[in-house]
Amino acid sequence: MRASQMNICGINKNWVLPEAQENNVKKFLPRPLSRVNGWSPPLHSFQAISWITYLTMSIVTFGIFIPFLPYSWKYAANIVMGGVFMFHLIVHLIAITIDPADTNVRLKKDYSEPVPAFDRSKHTHVIQNQYCHLCEVTASKKAKHCSACNKCVSGFDHHCKWLNNCVGRRNYWFFFCSVASAAVGILGVMIILCYICIQYFVNPDELRTDPLYKEITSENTWLLFLSLWPVPVKTPIVLSIAVMALLLAIASFVMLGHLLIFHLYLISKNMSTFDYLMKTRFQKNPHPAEKKELPLQKKGDLPQVCLSLRAMLMEGLRPMCGGKESQLGLA
Repeated sequence: MRASQMNICGINKNWVLPEAQENNVKKFLPRPLSRVNGWSPPLHSFQAISWITYLTMSIVTFGIFIPFLPYSWKYAANIVMGGVFMFHLIVHLIAITIDPADTNVRLKKDYSEPVPAFDRSKHTHVIQNQYCHLCEVTASKKAKHCSACNKCVSGFDHHCKWLNNCVGRRNYWFFFCSVASAAVGILGVMIILCYICIQYFVNPDELRTDPLYKEITSENTWLLFLSLWPVPVKTPIVLSIAVMALLLAIASFVMLGHLLIFHLYLISKNMSTFDYLMKTRFQKNPHPAEKKELPLQKKGDLPQVCLSLRAMLMEGLRPMCGGKESQLGLA
């Protein structure tokens, strides 16, 4: 009975390798759906960070710091900064909402139906000869199948976690304008904060030109949210808010400025982010190592291969079994 449960390598037929168990589990997992745009689940945590940053900057800029400016500058700052912030909001929402999928995918695809699993035993690549084996359509020349959105994207540039959407031919310029307007807006916030900090040490009376300050006798008291409802606070609170807002603005401007310069470079070279990454990877490894096939074993070598496999399995199982290999039918 025991011999019937063994193969020629002396391994129990009923024992399943972990890799095989994992593959069996994958077969029963539900097939994934394609995502329509940045509002499709699952949402990304970077989206929450971007929205919190936008709201924070809007509140401190229009509610706290612009009212500190001189009377003639206050209205100009509200118009300019308001226009930049509103423009950024519009293009950002458009970049999120647009479906960047390839034309043939949008015409044929039913987003409520799951995407078939890719079988590497039948196809080497997802897209071959401009035909996508997952979307089951003929894609355009520069289309790529995004694994995050699970669909072919026309003129694929990259998958943006901040938008939670792919950036392609249909929404690239909205994405670019979103980055550019965000950088300009953050730069404006930094200029306003620097002016306020300088004036506080040089001539603080220039920051107290609003008529409501006539009723304030203490120079250590400042009014926040003058445009809506004045909130009196002490100087340390105002300075703390200004410092935190300035640090957040600097960090945001560094990231946005780097991203903006990078995409200006790509536009000048007529490249996409995907093209740049592929070019960089090829330059680092121009001759990728090819997979070497194992040499064929002769009949006389087969027992040695089996003994090696058996020894490896016994060595790996010994810590778990406490040295009782015979109980597993491997002795």
